[in-house]
Amino acid sequence: MNRRSFLATTAAALVLAPMARAEVMYTPGLVDAELAAGKTVFLDYAATWCTTCAAQERVINALKSENPAYEQNVSFIKVDWDTYSRDAITTRYNVPRRSTLIVLKGDQELGRIVAETSRDDIKALMDTALNAATTA
Repeated sequence: MNRRSFLATTAAALVLAPMARAEVMYTPGLVDAELAAGKTVFLDYAATWCTTCAAQERVINALKSENPAYEQNVSFIKVDWDTYSRDAITTRYNVPRRSTLIVLKGDQELGRIVAETSRDDIKALMDTALNAATTA
């Protein structure tokens, strides 16, 4: 591990601990650190100007408020599309565009939604994440 990755990972760990699993902004190394720690990760690729992303965010926040188990068990990470659209994490997971939601556990992708705002579809993806996080 190089120094930059180590510092980014350490900083991410310090930020995540007090946030009680609230959604955090992506920084290089963060996803790898969370996955290495055995956590289930919910990636949310979004842009501030994207109306589809805003609709997804409203649904995600509503579902989190209805069921606190999501935030207690799943690491929600928002990835700024404008900053990280060409980042290694984006190419690794072959993310085609903003408004992409992905659930990861270990070295597996458990589910994905692209440009979908349906409450039922987003809930199903979040339930996939929760089930992966709460089963051994």
